[in-house]
Amino acid sequence: MTKHDLRGLTRRQLLSRGMAAGTLAITGAGFIAAPNAAWALEVAVISPEQMATLLQMARDIYPHDKVPDQYYAVAVKGYDAEDRKDMVAAGIAELDSAAKAMGHASYLAAGWEEDRVKVLQSIETGPFFQTVRSGLVTGLYNQKEVWPIFGYQGESFSQGGYIERGFNDIYWL
Repeated sequence: MTKHDLRGLTRRQLLSRGMAAGTLAITGAGFIAAPNAAWALEVAVISPEQMATLLQMARDIYPHDKVPDQYYAVAVKGYDAEDRKDMVAAGIAELDSAAKAMGHASYLAAGWEEDRVKVLQSIETGPFFQTVRSGLVTGLYNQKEVWPIFGYQGESFSQGGYIERGFNDIYWL
């Protein structure tokens, strides 16, 4: 089976290909919208294409099929700032250059998650990748709306701790 054969696709492959094929619509000046969901993201400093690249990068660094794009958008929205404009532009230029070296027109044009991950691995020691990766740790996982998706109930101190709230409910053992 070739990598472009659609039979036998895993769910992750299908979703990642859909993401690259235009799941996010860059609509006019300054907006990115999800055509299959009720959210949009306005950008003021960086371009919508740069924001779309950051969103795809975030999904590829921390891939969670159950986490909707809107939470990734919240996590990378902070890069739409004047003091980060040059860093984002240079980092995405580096990302696109690495993608071109691997035969893709750009990072977003690499339609397969596997290909995009290879591009990311080629720049993973650089400051741009490390800045985005480390920012995602708090930007994505500190959103209280995301916690239920992972089964996390939040801090427990205010509710008496974990001892009486599921500490020992290991049903699979």
